[in-house]
Amino acid sequence: MQFDFFPSRTLTLYLAKMFVVRILAVLVMLVLVLLALDLLAETGAILAAPGNGQAQILEYASLRAPQLASRFLPYSVLLATLITLVTLNQNSEVVAMKAAGLSAHQVLAPLLLTAALVAVVSFGFNERIVTRANATLTAWEAADYGPLPRIEPGAGTVRSNLYLTDGQNILSAATLSGRGKDIVMTGVTWYERAPSGIIREQVRSPRATFAAPGWRLENAVRFDVASATTEKLPAMVVGKDLDPARIDLQATDPDSQSFWQLSDTIDAFAAAGRRTEEMRAKWWHRLSGPLSALLMPLLGSIAAFGLARSGQLFVRAIIGMALGFAYFVVDNAALAMGSFGGYPPLLAAWAPFFLFLLLGETVLIRTEE
Repeated sequence: MQFDFFPSRTLTLYLAKMFVVRILAVLVMLVLVLLALDLLAETGAILAAPGNGQAQILEYASLRAPQLASRFLPYSVLLATLITLVTLNQNSEVVAMKAAGLSAHQVLAPLLLTAALVAVVSFGFNERIVTRANATLTAWEAADYGPLPRIEPGAGTVRSNLYLTDGQNILSAATLSGRGKDIVMTGVTWYERAPSGIIREQVRSPRATFAAPGWRLENAVRFDVASATTEKLPAMVVGKDLDPARIDLQATDPDSQSFWQLSDTIDAFAAAGRRTEEMRAKWWHRLSGPLSALLMPLLGSIAAFGLARSGQLFVRAIIGMALGFAYFVVDNAALAMGSFGGYPPLLAAWAPFFLFLLLGETVLIRTEE
């Protein structure tokens, strides 16, 4: 029986259902509270854009909610673990299960299986919904919550905050859509500088397209710094040394790309001789991040065992919470070190997971098994 991790179908369904309900309850509570606080901070900026109203606020909430759900799902699993296990302990259900011959691992098995399913759902949710919400919201914020440019079918997502140098000159754009020669930039500013670095003229344009070579600024307004004069031009070509491939690489946002798109981007950066450590760390973390839900029942398991009447249940719950939050701190620190090149990307993404996996198993075995 000790090697049968699911000896009772009824018990497995009972524990899994209890765990899922608590995960959803905690997640909804966290998302609603944090979304309300975020709306308090951003509503003024959204309504400041001409023509924006309640519809735009609701649109912002629809884009922000997936980000919050993705970020705080592991925390929800941790809190739901503690709530579930403390409830089972207080009702002496853990004592009954152990009296029936179940080991600590068998008691936790339904929770671990549920957490594994949550991790799979989280990965799919991140790839299909969160990455698109990241791309749209980032571009919308770059446009000061104004109207986003219309994107042709197949042109890809909107990217934002492009900043490139062409020799001594500078090209910046608020948003960018399309790929290769089909790139369309909006909110474009061209700075022509003297060899000393002083800006000689500034050109603003609402839209720019590839002119082969260079970029055609439509309805451009040129300001000459020396004479302090302004001139309107129907079109102007700048940045003839800026090719579309370079702009594609520069405008890459790893958080707005799916797992497979990020793989292709890493290959393109490596082929161009660009630094890839940050993107590789995030690529690996796309796998290790959702799997963190699998750790939470193990790290919080200390709250399940020990007699409730011993008076140590609250202390055990605090220890379980401390172990869970310690994982998130170490994970974020390791990912930051991997992005800076301090750790290899693979180690930065997976070392915290396996470290706390061993730590949770050690605590469980030494205290209960």
